[in-house]
Amino acid sequence: MAGSRTYRTKAIVLDKTKLKETDLILTLVGESGRQIRAVAKGARKPGSRLAARCELCCEVDVLLAHGRNLDIVSQADLIAAPLGAQPSYELLTAASAVAEVAEKCTYEDAEDPFVYAITRAVLAHLAAAGADTPVEDPAHLDLLVAAYIFKLLSHVGYRPDYSACVACGDPSPGYFSAQAGGLLCASCASGVPGCEPVDANMARWLEGLVSMRFSELAIAPIDSHTAAHMLGLAHLWAATHLECRLRALEFLLGR
Repeated sequence: MAGSRTYRTKAIVLDKTKLKETDLILTLVGESGRQIRAVAKGARKPGSRLAARCELCCEVDVLLAHGRNLDIVSQADLIAAPLGAQPSYELLTAASAVAEVAEKCTYEDAEDPFVYAITRAVLAHLAAAGADTPVEDPAHLDLLVAAYIFKLLSHVGYRPDYSACVACGDPSPGYFSAQAGGLLCASCASGVPGCEPVDANMARWLEGLVSMRFSELAIAPIDSHTAAHMLGLAHLWAATHLECRLRALEFLLGR
């Protein structure tokens, strides 16, 4: 209804910030792909119904009231909690990195339904992979997070070029450069700071992170070293093109 003070949307919780003694500021991505910042009043009170329904990465059906600066959460119904009630350390760190990148790629004045859809999808696959992931070998969690970063940034306009050297067209590049926009040959890489060497296997994986589905990546055979390297390159790509520090992703890399 035109002029309505309230509106309802499905949303995923990306971040929570404490406000006063009992309130929370929630950062959400709505199903339209628009970022929403809203106050959940009393969410930190013991026994609050909002508390359990607004945990990190939960998918909720929320009724929001328009506010002067921030919207107000009037009601929240839980749709899905992909991390479960007691997520493992590995799953929580991986999901936090996803939420952080999603927050950096969404805006209050711009809609993009793809962001909501891909974030929802990767969280479901992370939860499934995390259920069977050994503590000492979170390779598929790393791979899924790396794929999410490259897929999402490719969608918003930062798609890497893996076909050949981006500077001279050499068909056998051996370095990755976020600054240059993809792969470089040894000659061109010598003049670009921050290049990372990649072998043919890693170059194939970089292509696969964009082209393969999450369901395929979740069962693809990969070793921990290669998965961690892919995650490191994804972090380099995101930090360079989003021009910000990604603390949750740094924490995931340093775990």
